[in-house]
Amino acid sequence: MHLPTSALYAICILIWGTTWFAITAQIDVIAPTLGVAIRFGLAAAALLAFCVARRVPLRLPPRVSALVVVQGLTGFYASYVCVYEAERFVASGVVAVGYAASPLFGLVLARVFLGTPMSARVALGGVAGVAGVVLIFWHEFTRLTASQQVVWGAELTMASVLLASLSTIAAAGYHRLGVRGWGPLAWAMACGAGAALAHALLAGTPWHWSWRPVFLGSLAWLALLGSIVAFGAYYALVHRVGAAKAGYVGVLTPLVALVVSSVFENFLWTGLTLAGIALAILGNAVALWPVARRPGPARQAA
Repeated sequence: MHLPTSALYAICILIWGTTWFAITAQIDVIAPTLGVAIRFGLAAAALLAFCVARRVPLRLPPRVSALVVVQGLTGFYASYVCVYEAERFVASGVVAVGYAASPLFGLVLARVFLGTPMSARVALGGVAGVAGVVLIFWHEFTRLTASQQVVWGAELTMASVLLASLSTIAAAGYHRLGVRGWGPLAWAMACGAGAALAHALLAGTPWHWSWRPVFLGSLAWLALLGSIVAFGAYYALVHRVGAAKAGYVGVLTPLVALVVSSVFENFLWTGLTLAGIALAILGNAVALWPVARRPGPARQAA
């Protein structure tokens, strides 16, 4: 089924906007490396079973396989271990602000690795989006102190954003070779899960588990919706509009996370919050307006 570009954006934003909260239920029980291994191990197993049942090709050319390995190691291992670790040290708003910088990272990396032309309008929209999300979470920044934990959390967040952007570039690379779909995504998640498990075993990470519904429900949500459905929609976006513009999912996702936080974590709305929402939406409108006006699966200049 061919979904409109706007629907693909909505799927990613609405699902990933809830995963920030779901991750907190995981790191309260299990170490980040094991949490990442289990999440993407379950997602990869489900995708591989689906591919076998539907006879989706799983053999990949060597060059594509190399890009899939890069995608898995950067996007489904290192990036997510950094995210899980960062949420142990700093407020979730800081991590969300970091991911609001995804379009700017994607813009530069797409230029370096894919030769994608740069657009001043996309860059301007990215800056506005980041500024908007900073305003939304400004009250959290004012409570931070220059402790080593805060510095470490901020560094992990920036590392995660960079690694996730590199993963997207790797996926865009094999899309350009004419390969896409569930097969490469399944192998990339399997590669990431295997690397996270090896990391945990080599580090002697202790095993913990919980049968509480909150833990099991959040794991199911992260593995099935947050990994399979959302990443499937996201890489469809990468193929359709390019890596840089697909990164704008990272600007609007924190807005959904904000609504979830206000329901479950008593997030307080302020004038700066509303101003930040308006600025973030305006920035995305400026950057993504060509996507709305040009239907069809075309690669847009970044």
